[in-house]
Amino acid sequence: MTELATAIIDAHGGLDRWRQFSTLSAHLVQGGALWGLKGQAGLLDDTTVTIDLTQEKASHAPFGADQRRTLFTPGLVELHAADGTVLDSLPDPRASFAGHTLETPWSEAQLAYFAGLAMWTYLTMPFLLAHPGVETEELEPWDADGETWRRLKVTFPADIATHSTVQTLYVGADNLLRRHDYDVEIAGNTAGAHLISDYVTVQGIAFPTRRRIFPRQPDGQPMAQPLVVSIDLDAITLA
Repeated sequence: MTELATAIIDAHGGLDRWRQFSTLSAHLVQGGALWGLKGQAGLLDDTTVTIDLTQEKASHAPFGADQRRTLFTPGLVELHAADGTVLDSLPDPRASFAGHTLETPWSEAQLAYFAGLAMWTYLTMPFLLAHPGVETEELEPWDADGETWRRLKVTFPADIATHSTVQTLYVGADNLLRRHDYDVEIAGNTAGAHLISDYVTVQGIAFPTRRRIFPRQPDGQPMAQPLVVSIDLDAITLA
């Protein structure tokens, strides 16, 4: 890892502390234009996500009505009934997005795939920088909101399902995340600027609890509208 990657991890609680835990759960309240645009409004407005910290795996519950829940892994998505019955499954889920644009509707299983990879990426970052095969490179700084943010280019290996192979992190003078850029490959490479704030410390790990995602313009600046996704987190638990 680069010096900056190490400093970011240390600022969020350190790798040794992070590796004491194997699961994380958080209550989410979500909004924004994306869910309706994809034909799936309301399913994830108020839910709890649970992720595995030892492998890429996530579950949202409830997922819509009837106490359904999801099971996401990079190679398979399942929708489960409250009693565990498999209601739907999508093998090789990423291949199902071939030819998609931002406006292409998603099935429920495709929504579960996106939500799973997104929340697993968000909640394991920045500790994900230490994953084998992840490469980092410091970029030139960025001026925003009266501050100068350091920037880190992150290149992910093929075994990690995430928004895009190359992403960019922005951090303040305290080395806490301020912004996270990516291109959503499964939605026509739509460019996003993900603004991060309102940190809390849980069991020695620093977590942002407010996330707002806007379109990213060609000059790198986020657009003021539309709000693509909003995520507010609470009840964060590590075990």
